Amino acid sequence: MSIGIIGYAISATLFLLFSVMLVTSWRGRIEGIYLLTASVTTACWALSAVALQVDESELTRATYQVAEIARNIAWFAFLFRLLGNLDKSSGYLRRELAFIPLVMLFSSIILILIEPLTQFIPALGARERFASLPLIGYLGFAITGLTLIEQLYRSTRPDMRWAVKYLYLGMGVLFVYDFFLYAEALMFNKVDATLWQARGLTSALAVPFVAIAATRNPSWSVRVFVSKQVVFHATTIIAAGAYLVIMAAVGYYIRFYGGSWGKATQIAFVFAAVVFLATILFSGNLRSKVKVFVNKHFFSYKYDWRDEWLRVVQTLSDGRGGKAIRVRVIQALSDSIDAGGGYLWMTDNVGSYQCVSHWQTSPITISFDTDDPLVTYFSKSDWIIDFDEYRKFPERYEGLKLGAEIVAIEGAWLIVPIKHHEQLLGFVLLTQSNLSKSINWEDRDLIKASAKQAASYLALLQTSEALNQANQFEAFNRLSAFVVHDLKNLIAQLELVVKNAERHRNNPEFMDDAVKTIGNAVSKMGRLLTQLRQGRFESTKTKQFYVEESVAQAVNELYAYLPKPRLSINANYLEIIADKDRFTAIMVHMIKNAQEASQEDGRVDVTVDRIEDSAVITIEDSGIGMDESFIKEKLFRPFQTTKGNAGMGIGVYETKEYVNSLNGSIKVDSSMGTGTKFEIIIPLEVARQATDTHISTRAEA
Repeated sequence: MSIGIIGYAISATLFLLFSVMLVTSWRGRIEGIYLLTASVTTACWALSAVALQVDESELTRATYQVAEIARNIAWFAFLFRLLGNLDKSSGYLRRELAFIPLVMLFSSIILILIEPLTQFIPALGARERFASLPLIGYLGFAITGLTLIEQLYRSTRPDMRWAVKYLYLGMGVLFVYDFFLYAEALMFNKVDATLWQARGLTSALAVPFVAIAATRNPSWSVRVFVSKQVVFHATTIIAAGAYLVIMAAVGYYIRFYGGSWGKATQIAFVFAAVVFLATILFSGNLRSKVKVFVNKHFFSYKYDWRDEWLRVVQTLSDGRGGKAIRVRVIQALSDSIDAGGGYLWMTDNVGSYQCVSHWQTSPITISFDTDDPLVTYFSKSDWIIDFDEYRKFPERYEGLKLGAEIVAIEGAWLIVPIKHHEQLLGFVLLTQSNLSKSINWEDRDLIKASAKQAASYLALLQTSEALNQANQFEAFNRLSAFVVHDLKNLIAQLELVVKNAERHRNNPEFMDDAVKTIGNAVSKMGRLLTQLRQGRFESTKTKQFYVEESVAQAVNELYAYLPKPRLSINANYLEIIADKDRFTAIMVHMIKNAQEASQEDGRVDVTVDRIEDSAVITIEDSGIGMDESFIKEKLFRPFQTTKGNAGMGIGVYETKEYVNSLNGSIKVDSSMGTGTKFEIIIPLEVARQATDTHISTRAEA
């Protein structure tokens, strides 16, 4: 059995296997039909070459020639189909260029068919006159194929060449060898038998390239699965075979020129070469490098990035929020590369980096200042620190000197920076597990992508904590403002008692009123201090009461001040359910504001009335009034006042918030120099409980 038969048989077998995989995975797309037809036709061509070597009859020779023409045409049809798909987006110029290989193709077919036609058309002349024309035709086939490959490569966008480059390589194997074969045959007017026999093996080399291209092009509708293990072992076998062939050639050279020692030297050399090959094949380092080569150049990705991304997001978002996210960040990064656990350092308020959480490791208390070499390194670089690489090749880390404490951490493996908008939020130290191994470029890309996603969660956590802290301060400041405002009113009452004490201290009734006023002030101050310590306003128990009674109580408390308020009650039994103390307090605020806005000889009129199902409290004064812009923009906002340093701007704001909680409303009518009129409207048809939501927020530590 000759090498030619073996080579063409291998080629036929590989193309048939590839055809079977195409048939079993075809999903009805037209590109799949073209590719399947080309593969089957090539397998038939290889079988016809085997038959020609077994039986060199005219029939088998003619069958071989027809099969070769059909093989070329089938591949050209597939390549033209791909070029046609690109033509849809490339325009008229691409169609013009495609016309060139078409002319070459038909010209080649004519040249090949002229010689056989001389047997049937005597007018063409003797057959020997046209013996070289078929060689020119076959050479034209090779040039046509190479031209199509060149046009396809130039027409493919750079970002898409990754998917089809192996197709161009496979087709290049076929047509480059054909070009060499027929160019040499045209020079000597006959096909070299040795080159023709080797053609089968070279054709077989195209199969793995075309298969890889098929896996990378879903639009061809071909789901060809090529196992990584198969490719790994095939690559190893091919490399080992190439090595043995080279060593055999060197051994032959030694035997041929070695004289009397030639045969013994050849045997020793070949044996040493085999031992060396066996040693290399058992090398773990070489196996790892071959696997990286296979993964990087024969397969799209080591990881399924969609699954990895979903896993990272699921890990980060699953579970409770708050500080528990820090633990999930370590877990998400650890799961990406099967790490054993890890630690997370994050910046604190003073700028240093503290270990804030750990996962599947023992707690530690190592901290880093902002000028620490590790922090400085990560501020300038995103490169992941590999402790093994750091120990072996420290020059790769730009003079980085890690502290003894972090190097001494048991199982320390990788340090991953966590950055958000180029700001270093922190970093994660991952520890090794029993399955951990060295990382490659794709592992680093996966870790970096996971770290960027984790950084967004940590940045959101920091923002939430800062916002929560700001809300706590805001709630405390707001509470303090209300407390101070109430204290101001209490102080005003006590000042009035002190002011009248000299003149009425011998009056028993005055003393009774003074003691009652002081007792009421002490009670209110005690309640305010309690609320300030607890960080919230606590409403007294709501109850039913009459609006007119609460308003009358407020007028009575302020009757000692000028101008004295005048009360008119036009409707009785205006019953609501609310916090009577709070309701009375806002009435006191509003009437007191009216008194302070008016001259001592001015007027303050308070009226209680009923309009339909609502109680209406009107407070009208003859004070300085307010302009329209102040009413619209500032009146109902906190810390806005017309009293200068004498007022705090809290009373009206608190009144509006409380009235709104009763589903009520406030109307204002005022102008400069004519006084102000407030109307407080509170529904009566349904008894509602005040929620005090505007001041009941607890400040959580």
